[in-house]
Amino acid sequence: MAIPHAQPLLLLLFFLPALHATSFSYCDKRLDPVKVKGVEISPDPVVSGQAATFKISGSTDEDISGGQVVISVSYFGIHVHSETHDLCDETSCPIAPGSFVLSHSQTLPSITPPGTYTLKMTIKDKDGGRLTCISFKFKITFSSTVSAS
Repeated sequence: MAIPHAQPLLLLLFFLPALHATSFSYCDKRLDPVKVKGVEISPDPVVSGQAATFKISGSTDEDISGGQVVISVSYFGIHVHSETHDLCDETSCPIAPGSFVLSHSQTLPSITPPGTYTLKMTIKDKDGGRLTCISFKFKITFSSTVSAS
């Protein structure tokens, strides 16, 4: 079951400054080479029909020359959207050991249903090996069309 025009949902994944910290969890107890330090979403909650920015801060002990960011979005436990992006489109490559940030902005269709969504993000290296996997929840609300007069 897909939500109409849900394709842009993912790209909610990465954001800019002045953001609200969001709780996240690792997909499992596996020790991955990339450690996530934080997730920020702006605005929070995300507003249908308006731009949203997601920012993932992380660190690594190894050089990363490329790879993919794989996103899966669920709504009330039902998978509604998947996207794959080139890692180097989301951050500067090569990624040297130390801290780095993935960021992405996107406008969701104004018909995106309000509610709580779960986003799962897996970062893979250029050979398809997993670098990290996290999930987090985010809320979407409708834009208010009522103005105060």
